[in-house]
Amino acid sequence: MFLARVVGTVVSTVKDPSLESKKILVIQPLDRSGQDQGAKLIALDSVGAGAGEIVYYCRGREASFPWYPDEVATEATIVGIVDRIDGVR
Repeated sequence: MFLARVVGTVVSTVKDPSLESKKILVIQPLDRSGQDQGAKLIALDSVGAGAGEIVYYCRGREASFPWYPDEVATEATIVGIVDRIDGVR
């Protein structure tokens, strides 16, 4: 899992049927110190995250696991909301 900050939303009027009723967000990956790292990503939201929140996300095959047994067409999924980070250097 990786850390990111939610920086936007995606509105799509036409999408794959497996994505119906699923929220799509724009996330900015973060490094260990909480600074922006790399390019923004599009991720499905499985936990109800909102703008500005720090989240955990997963990529690859694991990104579809929150909707098991359904097959969901996604490369990244938000799987947790971070309340706080202790001991960041």
